[in-house]
Amino acid sequence: MRTIKDLKEMRAFSERAKNHGKKIGFVPTMGSLHEGHLSLVAAAKRKSDIVVVSIFVNPMQFGPNEDFKHYPRHLRHDINLLKNFEIDALFLPEANKLYPDKFAAAVEVGELSKKMCGKSRPAHFRGVTTVLTKLFNIVVPDLAFFGEKDYQQLIIVRRLVQDLNLPIEIISQPTVRDFDGLALSSRNKLLNVKERRSATILHKALSMAKTEIETGERDVNKILFRMRSLIGSEPTVRLDYIVIAHPETLEDVKAIKGKLLIALAAYVGTTRLIDNLMVDA
Repeated sequence: MRTIKDLKEMRAFSERAKNHGKKIGFVPTMGSLHEGHLSLVAAAKRKSDIVVVSIFVNPMQFGPNEDFKHYPRHLRHDINLLKNFEIDALFLPEANKLYPDKFAAAVEVGELSKKMCGKSRPAHFRGVTTVLTKLFNIVVPDLAFFGEKDYQQLIIVRRLVQDLNLPIEIISQPTVRDFDGLALSSRNKLLNVKERRSATILHKALSMAKTEIETGERDVNKILFRMRSLIGSEPTVRLDYIVIAHPETLEDVKAIKGKLLIALAAYVGTTRLIDNLMVDA
């Protein structure tokens, strides 16, 4: 596994691989790796000739009162995990090189970025799409791998690649969950024991809604009310949003019909977690 920090060196590495006819798979991460990230790395290994993983905690996607300073960072542990996969390159760009003085450009995917998480984190997805555009231009991958836990991000990245005609195939992998249903997240490490136990209410609420829809409930408001009531039974959990939405437009639906996204965000203590499930009505 080659570790690369320099942007030009990363680009040259990829160009050499492409000149030899190699297909590059790219897994962009913010580190503090868990089994969810590793499922993306495993998929990249299966589908690519060359695998590049990046670790970069992107300051541009954190708001002024968010957890950038406290976001989990465990680089040595991450490196040890990646060694087991024998990836080809670990890209560790430095913030002052990605965002030099007077950096002023930004990339944004319109309406999709304003829904769901975008309402409470208005600059978040602009930061995500800007850094990904830069990373895509540096790594020049053929394939890029994203988890379905961050479903809104996945849809936005697909639109980014489509609208900007980037020659990249976006491949998604299912959400990886812990034994009790909690979606794996780097932020789970910020939960204390009580909060970790309380956090399971999120998946329980999603599963309840999915079951209700599959067994014939068609009243959107009743389903949302029951989800809010269940989550409200946990005093350490504060709901940000719950939606039942169209899986491509992310628009709230008024009728339970066809394939639907049930998604939510909530604060467990001070830690913000997201999760979602798909359901066919």
